[in-house]
Amino acid sequence: MSQKLQQGQVVELEITDLNTDGDGVGRHEGTVVFVPNTVTGDRLTAKIVQSKAKFAQGKIEKLLNSSAHRIRPGCIVADKCGGCQWQHIEIDYQREAKQQQVIQAFQRIGGFADVEILPILHADHALNYRNKSTYPLGRSSTGQVQAGYYRQGSHKLINLNQCPVQDERLHPLLREVKQDIQEQGWSIYNETNHQGKLRHLSLRIGQNTGEMLLTLISTDRNLAGIEEQAQLWLDKYPGLVGVCLNLNRDRTNAILGKTTQTILGKPYLREIFAGVELHIAADTFFQVNTSAAELLLQTIIQQLKLKGSETIIDAYCGIGTFSLPLAQRVQQVVGIELNHNSVRQAQSNAALNQINNAIFWTGKVKDCLQQIEFQPDILLLDPPRKGCDPQVLETILKLKPERIVYVSCKPATLARDVQMLCASGAYQLSQIQPADFFPQTTHVECCALLNKL
Repeated sequence: MSQKLQQGQVVELEITDLNTDGDGVGRHEGTVVFVPNTVTGDRLTAKIVQSKAKFAQGKIEKLLNSSAHRIRPGCIVADKCGGCQWQHIEIDYQREAKQQQVIQAFQRIGGFADVEILPILHADHALNYRNKSTYPLGRSSTGQVQAGYYRQGSHKLINLNQCPVQDERLHPLLREVKQDIQEQGWSIYNETNHQGKLRHLSLRIGQNTGEMLLTLISTDRNLAGIEEQAQLWLDKYPGLVGVCLNLNRDRTNAILGKTTQTILGKPYLREIFAGVELHIAADTFFQVNTSAAELLLQTIIQQLKLKGSETIIDAYCGIGTFSLPLAQRVQQVVGIELNHNSVRQAQSNAALNQINNAIFWTGKVKDCLQQIEFQPDILLLDPPRKGCDPQVLETILKLKPERIVYVSCKPATLARDVQMLCASGAYQLSQIQPADFFPQTTHVECCALLNKL
């Protein structure tokens, strides 16, 4: 039996794997040690910062030999900022690790030994891919307004003037807007005493149109001079089409509140996605990697071999990101979405594109699916990270769609839900398509295709 490691103890390790949190995995005398900011092939000494019965957490003390997969990060604060976990890892090995993450999830959690897992899809750019970034605001020790991300494992803000994973056209706004906030004298929210107004700065861009939205998240809608400042921003930045204010008064970790108002300009930006024009609001969910999402949709369309006569249910449809391009290729699409604002935007986007064969329902997926009175040819699922509610899966088995396309940003919950659908004997898992929506991080998107037996 291995002896428990002691906090503060320094041990020598060779990193042999990466876990799903992105930490390197090493072993010392039988005890597993997780070490962040490492990669398979690193040899190092690590100081134990937390010790449990079966594993320990460590941090790099000294790098003895660097892995062939280790590179110099493209960001000068990559070792401090909590926004990315893997900037020190070459992109090909990042994708190899994500492919393995998907394989292991389906083997260990789903129990699928021989399923076909296709090579991971990815767009051309591993940097400057994010079409939206939301930055906490704070003040430096000298009182200067800061915007950035929190240091790993803390609430200490790392000030940023640019972020290498953010669309570079947003860099001037990140760098300069906080200076304007400073000059306006608007107070910055303090989460400890719940005093102050401005909490976050949110920037969004239509990657295929260049249109941008700037949104301030505040505890108070009364910001002296906000209209005049908004006009200055619209005049200064040619791509900026709207300045918005989101109200969040709650003591919460949630970034956005329920109310968003337009200070000046438009409440949305235009984006072209898979040939469809979308209006995307400041508080709307939209995939952060436009190019990778388009690639995945193209692959789904190719896999489905659509004939034009199909009926599709798009559960968790959002603003119709996938519903509307699919509607142009089938007989009818029914979208289901809980957020009523997203449903209104989906309906507006359908009208904008003169798509008349897509309808959208507001409600919980588990309730709306029970109201479906026809057998759909295809059911598209794209739930939150936690996966589908068991009632949703039970209803799907009663509804019996011919094919299921299940898109997920968490392979573990995807494998769990697919296993339940297949264990019923009603469906067979055909293939799995990973996609790298989030380069420089541990996260991986994944799509599973199931056929009815």
